[in-house]
Amino acid sequence: MRPKHRIGLLLVMVGLLFGLTGCGRADMSVLDPAGPVAKMELSVIMTSVYIMTGVFIVAMAILVYVLIRFRRRKGQDLPPKQVEGNNWMELTWTIIPLILMGILAVPTVSTAFALDQKQTGPNTMNVTVKASQFWWQFEYPDLGIVTAQALHIPVGTKVNLKLETTDVMHSFWVPRLAGKIDLVPGRVNTMWFEASQPGEYQGKCAEYCGPSHGVMDFVVIADTPQQFQAWVQKMKNPQVQPTSAQAAEGEKLFAQNCATCHAIAGTNFKGVLGPDLTGFADRPKVAGVLDNNSTDVEKWISDPVAIKPGTKMPKLPLNQQQVSALSAFLEGLK
Repeated sequence: MRPKHRIGLLLVMVGLLFGLTGCGRADMSVLDPAGPVAKMELSVIMTSVYIMTGVFIVAMAILVYVLIRFRRRKGQDLPPKQVEGNNWMELTWTIIPLILMGILAVPTVSTAFALDQKQTGPNTMNVTVKASQFWWQFEYPDLGIVTAQALHIPVGTKVNLKLETTDVMHSFWVPRLAGKIDLVPGRVNTMWFEASQPGEYQGKCAEYCGPSHGVMDFVVIADTPQQFQAWVQKMKNPQVQPTSAQAAEGEKLFAQNCATCHAIAGTNFKGVLGPDLTGFADRPKVAGVLDNNSTDVEKWISDPVAIKPGTKMPKLPLNQQQVSALSAFLEGLK
């Protein structure tokens, strides 16, 4: 390959690299922190970026100076005079990196220790996170509430998370609230975060865990204190009675086909293998990826494996009328 072709290919590769860095979801950017933990972590990232940018600029400036100052000149003897053993230069390029590493190490270590501490006091709460292929369960031990796929927290409250997995390794990640932490079989990891403003914060599994890893999504919903208390009361006193004949038929179908795996508070359905469905109708997503409406609920019930390959929920032998009835029952759980 000719040199100019190599340069052209290099420019294309660099352009492609910069283009790909712009791909992604705006609601999952670590550069837009929405809580103190994410802000601390972004501060460490930016400190590293500033140091590395400074090193790059200085190195490139020296390189350009050397290329110009010591370029080959007409009539110059080859090879040029060799210089080695400059103690001052060797000390310089040894000491400066040590200083830079020290500058980076201080905020990195202090932030790591700060984030490793369990938060205490009146403005804290505890949540146990359990990951399974390919869904998330959230337990509130102090409130007696279990839910799935949507983690409700009050704004301004430090949330201590205890993270476990029921099968393979997963990784809990809410980019705008905190960094990643792995969920390792046989081990319990911990972390904490806090949301500074109300809203929905997208979360994902960040460790390959099977064919549906890419759609193992969840959402953190930061409520105002009043909204959170209202949600708690609804979860403790859920609406579970069917509101129509179709929903009543769906309840019977649920008992026959779904109750072994799924639980619903306030009923006799106590399954533990799949997500808890208490308050199902109030969740923003179905299975973490579909909009929560009757059409998408029916799509999920009809063929869950087509949406999440590898899911343990089987395709049920139901006709369209039965699927619609089951959907009506689920959409009434508020």
